[in-house]
Amino acid sequence: MSAPPVKKPVVTEREARQVAEAAREQHWRKPSFARELFLGRFRLDLIHPHPLPTDEAVRRGEQFLTKLRDFCETKVDGARIEREARIPDEVVNGLKELGALGMKIEPKYGGLGLTQVYYNKALALAGSASPAIGVLLSAHQSIGVPQPLKLFGTPEQKEAFLPRCARTDISAFLLTEPDVGSDPARLATTAVPDGDDYVLDGVKLWTTNGVVADLLVVMARVPKSEGHPGGITAFVVETASPGVTVESRNAFMGLRGIENGVTRFHQVRVPAAHRIGPEGAGLKIALTTLNTGRLSLPASCVAAGKWCLKIAREWSEAREQWGKPIAHHEAVGAKISFIAATTFALEAVLDLSSQMADEDRNDIRIEGALAKLFASEMGWRMADELVQIRGGRGFETADSLAARGEKAVPAEQLLRDLRINRIFEGSTEIMHLLIAREAVDAHLSVAGDLIDPDKSLQDKARAGANAGVFYARWLPKLVAGPGQLPSSYAEFKHEVDLSPHLRYVERHARKLARSTFYAMSRWQGRMETKQGFLGRIVDIGAELFAMSAACVRAELLRSRGEHGREAYQLADVFCRQSRIRVEELFTRLWSNTDDLDRKVVKGVLTGTYEWLEQGIVDPSGEGPWIADTTPGPSTRENVHRPIG
Repeated sequence: MSAPPVKKPVVTEREARQVAEAAREQHWRKPSFARELFLGRFRLDLIHPHPLPTDEAVRRGEQFLTKLRDFCETKVDGARIEREARIPDEVVNGLKELGALGMKIEPKYGGLGLTQVYYNKALALAGSASPAIGVLLSAHQSIGVPQPLKLFGTPEQKEAFLPRCARTDISAFLLTEPDVGSDPARLATTAVPDGDDYVLDGVKLWTTNGVVADLLVVMARVPKSEGHPGGITAFVVETASPGVTVESRNAFMGLRGIENGVTRFHQVRVPAAHRIGPEGAGLKIALTTLNTGRLSLPASCVAAGKWCLKIAREWSEAREQWGKPIAHHEAVGAKISFIAATTFALEAVLDLSSQMADEDRNDIRIEGALAKLFASEMGWRMADELVQIRGGRGFETADSLAARGEKAVPAEQLLRDLRINRIFEGSTEIMHLLIAREAVDAHLSVAGDLIDPDKSLQDKARAGANAGVFYARWLPKLVAGPGQLPSSYAEFKHEVDLSPHLRYVERHARKLARSTFYAMSRWQGRMETKQGFLGRIVDIGAELFAMSAACVRAELLRSRGEHGREAYQLADVFCRQSRIRVEELFTRLWSNTDDLDRKVVKGVLTGTYEWLEQGIVDPSGEGPWIADTTPGPSTRENVHRPIG
């Protein structure tokens, strides 16, 4: 059959929001520490005592980490991967033999069955040897075929695909399109029902692993028709299927070894049996997969922090200026302290969120998102500080350092590699909006109809009554709490006293909730346009979450006799640094240039400041801002190269 002409969906802002809203998990069936935090309730009992893995999980995980460490130390040449911009086939095949492709897949399907905690430890270890390897493994398992099938696949689909994913086949996740990023309502790739098949047409961009993948998870729009509710739907697609063409491999400023490409589908037949979940469930499947899938990114940031600390320590001891090692100069020492304290906190956030995911007692959709947001921002700052500590050598490549006889430290590479973390799997700006939506969910649940222009007066009256009851109970609880009692959280008081930090978190969680309520009362339906305000609200929540995790981790290590004193010191320093950032963020909630910024932006876009651009030449090449993705057969060579 011939594909019908495909028109790109024309979507209003309201329609786009409705699509995103429909994809959200609508209910909170389990408690959430972070959600409670945004509501002004500091539920320390949800994270303390710190949850722990089982003895069997530890045994299995540590056994694999030992094998993986040996492999990384003896078989992986990170400098070669960076130089050749490719992971050698023998390294990928070695990872397959280790079982690294199946870390999160159950043993009955040929996987290792590692917990989220040990999966992340493995990603951190592999990513420290080569960030490209960490991305390969993560894209395959965190968002590729295994995770959505684990959560939503049928028994038959699991039997068919999971054994392949565990040992031999690499997978990729295909959602983004050249003209569609964080606005999936405009998704143009289609899957038209035809008998027992669907016929796929469209183009996908930035398909990590796509160049070497054997299996793909593809998001496509099914048109409504008789017997087909339609909507964005997820499919497992064989890359070797007729009509699938990898048209190019993309190259980036960092992560040069990843196999990321552009994939075109032309009249690709996909059996209906390969559809994951019902029609229209694709976005919900993607978002649910990312709840834990996002935790792989903080793992890479923790690894980066540990390496930054190691290099900063060794270099700052060896390098002398003005008669003493540079570490003893306050300007450098402050950077080292920041790296050490932040690495401790990021590992605390990662391990706590991961263990909560493993236990499945809590809803961690906000915790996972906060971990991704906070780690990506702080990881970048730590790498930037390392480059500054290294000075000119930080800007110099490892190969250049080695060529003139010095230690080949790839600090500049780390900076390039980490930069993407603030963009992919949800940019910082999108994460702010996503988390903010979840943070105000309780308010919208009881008062949302009051600010919805489409609701009737009767609906608004009902919402007003419900809101009155909710706020009459909720608001008085924001006035006082344990954070005002000097004796609160006394179990965190030892040689170093962390209890003041937990009292601070409790008080400022209430302040955060009051600020959110005031903003909603002030702006009502315009609240969703106040992205600067919402971003700061979320950043405050991220800091409070990180402070809580750091304190709880320090107490865990103290109780187990594992560097407890030092852990308390690091947690104390982190919390003191974090509190400074929190105070600044609270100030900027109401004292900022948001309104002026909007005026300047309007002027920029209307050409008012075009004179400011004079005096330069633009080195950009010719071409459209967004490539043409008209459906049809590919006219380019297929650069897909499966690794046998």
